[in-house]
Amino acid sequence: MKGNNIKIKNKKAKFNYEFLDKYIAGIVLRGTEIKAIREGKATIAESFCEFNDKGELFVVNMNIQEYSHASHFNHNPKSERKLLLNKKELKKLYKEVKNSGLTIVPLLLFINDRGFAKLQIALAKGKKLYDKRETIKERDTKRKLDRIQKSY
Repeated sequence: MKGNNIKIKNKKAKFNYEFLDKYIAGIVLRGTEIKAIREGKATIAESFCEFNDKGELFVVNMNIQEYSHASHFNHNPKSERKLLLNKKELKKLYKEVKNSGLTIVPLLLFINDRGFAKLQIALAKGKKLYDKRETIKERDTKRKLDRIQKSY
């Protein structure tokens, strides 16, 4: 299928959070939204997930730009979108978020083999400043080692 190469990543999430558990969730989208995603016009950089009063999971702040070939029936770029998970997974996530104060962060927006948009989400714990410094230090050391190996 043509749309399989769409992979929109949240690069800041790995730096700001420590991932505990990962899930793949479906997204409820309108027609113009999926067309815009297939064009690669979506961002999940500043988005997060939260539960509503009924216990349903929504992704907030996910930006899907308006579809270029649509008429006045176009979608709202910043609207909340419902995520589809098993009831068991939803209960587990709800319990973790309420009790432990953890966050649910979107990591990757992609289109699967059947042409459906999927969102990889992670149950995450925010990193402290010293953890972030440690990450930067590890990245720099790895880069230096790679340069040394490349020179030989």
